[in-house]
Amino acid sequence: MTELNTTLWPSISELSSSLVQQLVEKAAALQLGVLAHESGATIIDAGIQHAGSAEAGRLIAEICMGGLGKVELCDHSIFKDWPSSIKVQTENPVLACLGSQYAGWALGHEKFFSLGSGPARAIAQREELFKELGYKDAPQKTVLVLETDKIPPMEVIEKIVRDTGVGAKNLTLILTPTTSIAGVVQIVGRVLEVALHKAHTLHFPLANIVNGSGEAILPPVAKDFMTAMGRTNDAILFGGLVQLNVKCSDDEANKLAQNLPSSASKDYGKTFAEVFKSYNMDFYKIDPMLFSPAKVKITNLETGNSFIGGEFNNQLIEKSFNNKFN
Repeated sequence: MTELNTTLWPSISELSSSLVQQLVEKAAALQLGVLAHESGATIIDAGIQHAGSAEAGRLIAEICMGGLGKVELCDHSIFKDWPSSIKVQTENPVLACLGSQYAGWALGHEKFFSLGSGPARAIAQREELFKELGYKDAPQKTVLVLETDKIPPMEVIEKIVRDTGVGAKNLTLILTPTTSIAGVVQIVGRVLEVALHKAHTLHFPLANIVNGSGEAILPPVAKDFMTAMGRTNDAILFGGLVQLNVKCSDDEANKLAQNLPSSASKDYGKTFAEVFKSYNMDFYKIDPMLFSPAKVKITNLETGNSFIGGEFNNQLIEKSFNNKFN
């Protein structure tokens, strides 16, 4: 098996620093709030007390990818009633998606809980994944994105400072509720990350993934968390497309193309909200194979052959986005 070579991987905290600065400098235009927290940390409100915006969500998605991804808001022609989509592309998908964008750092205190994503994860090393990646960042300042509608309590901020070793005055926390415009954009902007995580779950060698791109339809913003969580997941499960360039045998590439799409899961066929409710709101009972894009294209750079798996599902997109549960 080809091993990952992380010796030339850059500092994702340093790469994303200028993007964080853009959020701060353009806060008014992006409808963001910037708060100097009593801990010394900078809090960017992207949808709690401030409306946020799609452009803010786009920039936050690039921050989540550690400055290694290009994210665009664009038109979508496949679903005629939902014409907006988000595109992502990166030349370093393993670091950008798994080493940074993946929401893998669980942070909680009393009634507060959120999963952290972004560059700070690679400093804290609180996940087993980083042992496999063999990558550790050590910058002077960093940023963490939290999908939450509450400002984290002091205890959580102190934990982040303690685990990263980065002083609070050099820490920025970006808060993106699932029920916000920016929240929807940055969550659906994980379409490629979801595919990388699924490929990893399928034990496809990460070192064999050269680069990747993805696109997913953007759903309407929902008023309540449950609907919002359902729609953002469905946007990827039924309206997401990912293309990966890999190096392996054609048999391995074809196997990945057939097993990677969401339709390969035993839980496929219902909206995410329906699946979630069927398991009595126990997220961990859902088949992990479900979390993947609707359609994939795998190109084997060793042979030039491409393999396609999965398909879009307009019926479930309509049911989810229009709340047609009857």
